[in-house]
Amino acid sequence: MSVEAHKETLEFQAEVSQVLNLVIRSLYSNKEIFLRELISNASDAAEKLRFESLTDEALFEDDPELKVRVTIDQEAGTVTISDNGIGMSRQEVSETIGSIASSGTRKFFESLSGDQTKDSELIGQFGVGFYSAFIVADKVTIVTRRAGLGTEHGVRWESEGEGSYTIENLDKPGRGTDVTLHLREDEKEFLESNRLRSVISKFSDHITIPVEMEKEYYGEDEEKPETPEFERVNKGTALWMRNRSEISEEEYQEFYKHVSHDFENPLLYVHNKVEGNNEYTALLYVPQRAPFDLWDRDQKHGVKLFVRRVFIMDEADKLMPRYLRFVKGVVDSDDLPLNVSREILQHNRKIDTIRQANVKRVLSALEKLAEDDKEKYQTFWDQFGKVMKEGPAEDYPNRERIAGLLRFASTDTDSDEQTVSLADYVLRMQDGQEKIYYITADSPAAARYSPHLEVLKKKGVEVLLLSDRVDEWLVTSLTEFDGKTLQSVAKGALDLGDLEDKEEKESTEKQTEAHKKLLQRMQDVLGEAVKEIRVSQRLTDSPACLVVEEHDMSANLARVLKSVGQDAPQTKPIMEINATHPLVGRLEGEEDSDRFGDLTKVLFDQAQLAEGGQLDDPAAFVRRLNSLMLKLAGG
Repeated sequence: MSVEAHKETLEFQAEVSQVLNLVIRSLYSNKEIFLRELISNASDAAEKLRFESLTDEALFEDDPELKVRVTIDQEAGTVTISDNGIGMSRQEVSETIGSIASSGTRKFFESLSGDQTKDSELIGQFGVGFYSAFIVADKVTIVTRRAGLGTEHGVRWESEGEGSYTIENLDKPGRGTDVTLHLREDEKEFLESNRLRSVISKFSDHITIPVEMEKEYYGEDEEKPETPEFERVNKGTALWMRNRSEISEEEYQEFYKHVSHDFENPLLYVHNKVEGNNEYTALLYVPQRAPFDLWDRDQKHGVKLFVRRVFIMDEADKLMPRYLRFVKGVVDSDDLPLNVSREILQHNRKIDTIRQANVKRVLSALEKLAEDDKEKYQTFWDQFGKVMKEGPAEDYPNRERIAGLLRFASTDTDSDEQTVSLADYVLRMQDGQEKIYYITADSPAAARYSPHLEVLKKKGVEVLLLSDRVDEWLVTSLTEFDGKTLQSVAKGALDLGDLEDKEEKESTEKQTEAHKKLLQRMQDVLGEAVKEIRVSQRLTDSPACLVVEEHDMSANLARVLKSVGQDAPQTKPIMEINATHPLVGRLEGEEDSDRFGDLTKVLFDQAQLAEGGQLDDPAAFVRRLNSLMLKLAGG
């Protein structure tokens, strides 16, 4: 059946045009990486064919020897990177090259600063390897055909990288993809065979698929044959299978860039070979920078899975938990079947064993980093801290170890940076202090200046300030550390244990008895808006605050749930008043019932605002406040 060879001229997505401009501008100083990126893509295409052929051998089409070829045409001024891998259909070409389909795209571009050095670091995280071709080429042509489709299903894509591209069907006898770069006049150095060979040796030596170039002949004794002969340029030994002592730091770094398509070196890596009942090798990397789509719900994660050096799948998510979704690398098992599928991975004990061991290795590496290089660990935390906070809920067996890696802001410092570990906090605990105190809020300022902290600040007790959205999720699963209970200062009656003086406790009891009539009158005014009104142990400066019962949902968590469209249970707060505050004294002596009611409601609304809440009726609050101000001014 013939395919209509219609030719279309289409516009790039605006995001693609931005990427092209950014690539050319920011990466020019490291232009030779174009070859690394295109060979990596070709290698991935070959590996994917090998995997798909496990269930459909016909995909090989009588050409089972997978390879990547780099050829030069001096006359035309072109370099072509060819592979006989899986190839692409017309729709796949449009989807993968003509557009960038990602919900995080806008966020990525918003993160760009205009600083070429910083932007070039970011762009690697965006996965735009193909577009690096335009660093050295003023026109790029792709000819491709997906394995298993007829020869008439070939596709030709071409662009000069200036906003549009053409796409048409054509006959292509062989499967796979040819990417031809029409080099710019000032990039002719890449028409030299030795130049390309040195780049391949530098960046692509570890790729297991053969990377070939035309054999060279030197001297009079060697006669060049009519039909070109090709020779392998890369060594092709799976880097992860070599002994660690044989691998240089540069080789580790270049392999990371191959598997991640990042342009920066990794922050750290872990390389292990395990022998015994379950034999496998793992080479895992932690990046320096969080990918732009780290919080994208559709973001895929995981490491590359190989079985006996045969590529099986990208993003093998069963090998790495969600809270470590930033980890890149490979796992190569000697014991799994070659036809392993994602479904099989879900119920495989060997996979569970590998996963557990790899998680422990990554956590150990992070623990060592935190101990040996605090500054470098802080770099890691600033990028991936919010993700690590998902860990205690997701990975219960490693909860204590993950907790040791967490960092928080604290009243012990003046900075909102998250630099305080739970171990630091425990070391600074006061004599008689039995709990780790914390507060959750929707911003660092709301946490730091919350009235709930007043008595603790007065006593010099440190409080952890939690203002990330994920913190509410964290404290529901992380309830203790090093035998110390974590205690919210905005829940229940504040239990200070031995930190509370006997006199203070007796004073609170006396004030409660002395203000019983006031508490009841306030309760009558607020009615169903509050569960209870009581004298506070927390407050020293503010007139009032709101708390919830020990096991009720915090007001901040309720706000977080509502902001993402989730239902939150209606929880009535408890209003606590500072019996020694002048406003409360004025309230108690107020004879005018109207003024008493207005003042009570203003105190309640102020308490809501102080903890970051929103008023149900802001206009009524303003009216009451204005009315009170006028009365006070007049009287």
